[in-house]
Amino acid sequence: MNDRYLLIVWHSRTGSCEALAKAAFEGGSTRARIMRAKEVEPDHLLEASGYLFACPENLATMSGEMKEMFDRCYYPVLGQIEGRPYATMIAAGSDGEGAQKQIDRIAKGWRLKRVAEKMIVGTHAQTKEEILAPKTIDAEHLSKARDLGRGLGEGIAEGIL
Repeated sequence: MNDRYLLIVWHSRTGSCEALAKAAFEGGSTRARIMRAKEVEPDHLLEASGYLFACPENLATMSGEMKEMFDRCYYPVLGQIEGRPYATMIAAGSDGEGAQKQIDRIAKGWRLKRVAEKMIVGTHAQTKEEILAPKTIDAEHLSKARDLGRGLGEGIAEGIL
């Protein structure tokens, strides 16, 4: 693997963000590494050259497991990852903006630079049954996730981002 790589950090309860993260990883090929949020430690963030954060919006906020990763890693890497590129993928039953704003605020504190437009995938799940049900992401969004992973991985590996 090239020394410069994209770290894809994901959490998913119903499969939506796991599918998006895996598609991005496919696109990133050898230029990417993928980890579930609960497994990420500060050293993983320090070793990576850029980040793609993928999580669902739960109750208008980022998922608890993703928040826990940020809580656990924030201060140990503060001041050491400034200027690195990042992007986001959010799955949401409605607009996803709450989770998006939280991640952007954390990234601002780390002084990361957003290098791709936010990707919010609406699942339109509104009832208890729909919200709790396993999700399938359509081919168009999986293709966009692959493209995002490819673009980020190549840009990071080549030192463009």
